[in-house]
Amino acid sequence: MRGAILIGIVVMLAVTLVPTIRSLIQQQHGTSETRASIAQQRETVAALERQAALWKDPSYVEVQARERLKFVRVGDRAYSVIDPSQTDRPDDAAAAPVVSAPMANDAAPWYGKVWQSIQIADRPTAGLPQKK
Repeated sequence: MRGAILIGIVVMLAVTLVPTIRSLIQQQHGTSETRASIAQQRETVAALERQAALWKDPSYVEVQARERLKFVRVGDRAYSVIDPSQTDRPDDAAAAPVVSAPMANDAAPWYGKVWQSIQIADRPTAGLPQKK
């Protein structure tokens, strides 16, 4: 009889404590995820603060304007390479092909010309010589 009462008490304690322990473990897991998220956000904020500090330096702003926007000072000369892959071609292939798209019908009304131009623009190979 004592054994049955003892087993009953153990079962009651297990039924009472298991959900509490499960919720405690879930809360600890959630807390660790939140701490990891906060640490990542702090790193992001620190990186953004470093970047903001760079933009406060006038020399950095000048370098960025020269590189990104192709700005030059008065009297300087700027050179831009348009297509570096064209320098590797032979002389006869270096000349770019002349591309002319077909014109819209001049006799058509304005809305017909607009529609024709849309149809022509929809064909990316319009005016290019056909490859065999």
